[in-house]
Amino acid sequence: MSKEVVLSLGLTTIVGLSMGLGSILSFFIKETNKRFLAIALSFSAGIMIYVSFMAILPEGMELIESYFGEQGGHLVALAGFFGGMLITAIVEKLVHKFGGHYHGHDDHHHEHGHHHDQNGEHLSKLGIMSAVAIAIHNLPEGLAIFTAGLKDISVAVPIAAAVILHNIPLSIAISVPIYYSTGSKRKAFLYSLFVGLCQPFGAIIGYLILSRFFNDLVFGILFSIVAGIMIFVSLDELLPSSQRYEDHHISVYGAIAGMIVMALSMSIFHHHH
Repeated sequence: MSKEVVLSLGLTTIVGLSMGLGSILSFFIKETNKRFLAIALSFSAGIMIYVSFMAILPEGMELIESYFGEQGGHLVALAGFFGGMLITAIVEKLVHKFGGHYHGHDDHHHEHGHHHDQNGEHLSKLGIMSAVAIAIHNLPEGLAIFTAGLKDISVAVPIAAAVILHNIPLSIAISVPIYYSTGSKRKAFLYSLFVGLCQPFGAIIGYLILSRFFNDLVFGILFSIVAGIMIFVSLDELLPSSQRYEDHHISVYGAIAGMIVMALSMSIFHHHH
């Protein structure tokens, strides 16, 4: 295995393990601190949106251009970009169809004291559905970080940072319901960890399937698709979840802060190919 593969896989695994960290945190945050969640979610949305439009999509276009020329390259990249959104939208629809809604439920278990009786079953189903849904949406993210890292580790690090940031609240969305419904911290932690490990798992599967096809064209298309997935996830999940906090402006400020941080870190780490 080459150095890039090892580095990328390492990065993806660290990102996956951050789900376990979020789960542990959720046991200490008695009252899920909504303002913190709102900021963390929107901050990572800002990072992902900025990075998608400013780095990943342009890089995808550039890679595809060498095959199809400038105009063709743009068209193929944009097809990948909107295709990535479409795929994500379909996956979300399927997940909701089979498992109800998995966001925004962590708002209300702290309010009532009677978790275990009528709420227990609903909550454990909710936690498990969240786990399944988030596991599915972790697979392409794992692949994204991994392929980005193979091509260029400095693009992968900011993506990894954004994914870690949104892994933490996502893992809280899994842990809290499972913990409340089963009373078992171990179970809640293991579920979160398992879901997190879908990231390196997605990377490995993707690598095994795609490695023989890896060339700039495949990378360019993957980058475009990843940008679409990240924009969709940001608009569909991260921002709406963060706006459940009382003052929705907080999530706008969080997103802008994420963009600023990303802009600064990109200009510091900027590398010329």
